[in-house]
Amino acid sequence: MQDHRTGSEETTANGKRKRRFARIPMRFVLPNLVTLLAICLGLTSIRFASEGKFEMAAIFIVLAAVLDGLDGRLARALDGASRFGAELDSLADFVDFGVAPAFLLYFWSLHEIPSFGWFAALVFTIAAALRLARFNVMIDDPGKPAWHAQFFVGMPAPAGAIAAMLPIYLSYSALGLPEGRLFVVLEIVYVIGIAFLMASRIPHFSGKQIGRVRREYFIVVLFAVASFILALASFPMEVLIALTVAYLALLPISIRRHARLSAEAEAAHTESLGALEPPGQP
Repeated sequence: MQDHRTGSEETTANGKRKRRFARIPMRFVLPNLVTLLAICLGLTSIRFASEGKFEMAAIFIVLAAVLDGLDGRLARALDGASRFGAELDSLADFVDFGVAPAFLLYFWSLHEIPSFGWFAALVFTIAAALRLARFNVMIDDPGKPAWHAQFFVGMPAPAGAIAAMLPIYLSYSALGLPEGRLFVVLEIVYVIGIAFLMASRIPHFSGKQIGRVRREYFIVVLFAVASFILALASFPMEVLIALTVAYLALLPISIRRHARLSAEAEAAHTESLGALEPPGQP
């Protein structure tokens, strides 16, 4: 019997077999459509950046990050995960969170110091590519302890893209930023620092443990989400500043928690090995 994913065969009047296309369920199509829409947002962000519409370009990258979080959850909810979808998602992440932010930052201010500015943009893009490649390799590791699911190895590419655009948020917010060559130098250092966090093995909270909400907290969570969306619509740059600063502030907490869980796992492993050892001879 033919697999529905590889097609099927039917017999014609002259006894010959011809191959027909298989029907793909919509539960496989919908997550990939969301991923394609995210790619369109990332490419449109590059267009806006080239036209000098930097605020819109930044917002489109943030929207692409939202869709990046939705497509995976949608695939799991519909039982529509596939190898094709995983590869498409990885390519979308590189475009949306590696290429688009680099062009945006360069067109915005890094071009004022062309050589070092372009170097910072290249380093950021390369770090995003390495981060995504490592994620694709590690996701197939069956020997990972269960507690590793609480962390990402290195800053995720979507978070890296959103964090790297912090100077743009500050510039378009009520806070404002001073202009000048010194500020561009500081931005170059900051972008390279974010690239280092993506390429490094520093643990970051994954957020994958956030799932179902207890019934008694449902109204509170619903109110908080609605308030957040309203605040983001009314004060997008200020909210993005707060989110970026809060995320970076969580990094030391993430490192300490990872170290504590690693020590506990190592102690439990040592204890189990000691229990399996035969008693010593008198």
